[in-house]
Amino acid sequence: MDPGERILVALSGILVFGVGSQWIGGRLRIPSILILLLSGVLAGPVTGLIDPDALFGEILLPIVSLSVAVILFEGAMTLRISELNEIGRPLFLLLTVGVIVTGVLSAAGAYFLLDFNLTRAILLGAILTVTGPTVVGPLLQHIRPVGRVGPLARWEGIVVDPIGAVLAVLAFGGAQAVEVAPLEDAAMSGLIGFVQTFLTGAVLGLMGAGVLWLALKKHLVSDHLQNPVALMLVVLVFSASNLLHHESGLVAVTVMGLLLANQHQVSVGHIVRFKENLSVLLISSLFIVLTARLDLSQFVAFSWRGPAFVVFLLLVVRPASVMVSTIGCGLTMAERLFLSWLAPRGIVAAAVASVFALELGNADDFVAAAFLVIVGTVVVYGLTAGPLARRLGLSVANPQGVLIASAHPGARAIASALQAQGFPVCLVDTNAANTRVARMEGLPTLFANILSEDIHDLELGGLGRMLALTRNDEVNLLAVARAAELFGGRESYRLSINSTGTSRRDAGHDVLAGRVLFSDDATYDELDRRFAAGHTIKATRISEEFTMDDFQRQYPEALMLFVASGSDKLTILTTDATVTASAGQTVIALVGATASADDSGSDSVSAAIEKAD
Repeated sequence: MDPGERILVALSGILVFGVGSQWIGGRLRIPSILILLLSGVLAGPVTGLIDPDALFGEILLPIVSLSVAVILFEGAMTLRISELNEIGRPLFLLLTVGVIVTGVLSAAGAYFLLDFNLTRAILLGAILTVTGPTVVGPLLQHIRPVGRVGPLARWEGIVVDPIGAVLAVLAFGGAQAVEVAPLEDAAMSGLIGFVQTFLTGAVLGLMGAGVLWLALKKHLVSDHLQNPVALMLVVLVFSASNLLHHESGLVAVTVMGLLLANQHQVSVGHIVRFKENLSVLLISSLFIVLTARLDLSQFVAFSWRGPAFVVFLLLVVRPASVMVSTIGCGLTMAERLFLSWLAPRGIVAAAVASVFALELGNADDFVAAAFLVIVGTVVVYGLTAGPLARRLGLSVANPQGVLIASAHPGARAIASALQAQGFPVCLVDTNAANTRVARMEGLPTLFANILSEDIHDLELGGLGRMLALTRNDEVNLLAVARAAELFGGRESYRLSINSTGTSRRDAGHDVLAGRVLFSDDATYDELDRRFAAGHTIKATRISEEFTMDDFQRQYPEALMLFVASGSDKLTILTTDATVTASAGQTVIALVGATASADDSGSDSVSAAIEKAD
């Protein structure tokens, strides 16, 4: 194989291993980071298929730095300042007291357990204060915790990255300054450098956000160029900020993303979606590239010291950091315990450690220590954080709850029937009267447009699918496309398209987004007609005495909606799957007004439906 072919195979392998790992992780319902780490080891140290240093040479670390900047920008665009009303105080303490505790204890562990000299120990401690959206985000998406811990962990994972990177720079510079200047002077120099770094980053981030906002507001950029221009500005702001002050670029892109996400004058949803897709590719590729650089012999050289250091971080450092910094913050013990068991390190730790290894010289053990922590924390937290969240009552293994786009009377009746069976529901509508009535009926609601960025403010704990039930076919189609970003296309459902003079098939019915609910004839107009005719939603338990055949004979015109197996599993009827109910399951169906006269075999009560608006 000639050099050109080897490069082609290596580049292809990075993409195949990276995206393939994400896909396999999703199919197996396990954190994809675990598959990425395994794939990187197989592609690099084990098989030698990918040699990142030979492939990229001196441009490897700049590529990593730019990729991390894009990932942090995308992560910052998921943050909502409104969340700070509930998590502001614990977040501030985690980013101050928590960072200090983590840095000091991690440095002590590196000094005594890894036998590092003081400079390397302090530097490693500073680097290990980071967690990172590259690992926290996918874990939170996999776990979907309820309450404050989700937003709190997401904010911490994004904001602490630039803080940790800056601390690493200052720690390295401080360690060198102590050798030639008094400790007091070195400390003051470090404090000034810290302030300068964040001021530089904040100013450049503000300028970048302002330029992009103005370009979008004044329509200075064509629609098809808005995403590339946004990417260009992110890279420009990151590079310019770093040139003005070392390592301030991460601060700049974080501030830029945060400001853009929380302004309401221009829409940036398309930029968010573009950056999400780009981040998946970057995260996948970076994990493969950086893991493929590992020298497994360095792990062996640590002997018992390496695992002991990881255990020390898991069982002492993170719990101490969280428990100390969240005293009196109003978090429950369950929330504090969960946060104490969620601090995986990722791309930022790997990138910063790799950069400083070059500064230290002969520092393979330094990089190996950072990767040992990355591998150890990702594996342990990836396998155990989900079960712990479920044990603490902060998550469910397979969320069966339903997000419903619309709160009109028919949607409320469906939501009430599902809630009565024990399934979480939430209705999203822009009609204030509908949402007000829904709340009066005891149904959780969100007054928002299902297509807007406000959907990020929704508590998704327990919700695993979305039903688009609005009267507008176009809104339903857009809603399921939006929901696919949260729940996946498999769990995004919509009503069948209303006939408008041309057949629904001619209108592209077969290739449109979303799974079609109930039946091809179950359009909004058809459901509205049934409701107006007095049809009701009825939950009927199937048994050995009252079988599915009995149900169909009793309700020949019933429109089956759902099949519930207790409150653990909800099957939604669609046009692309044949479902029947067996003994012990409950059928939820829309039945005629006269059919409910004979309730034999049923242990449920019908819910009356008023005519939809």
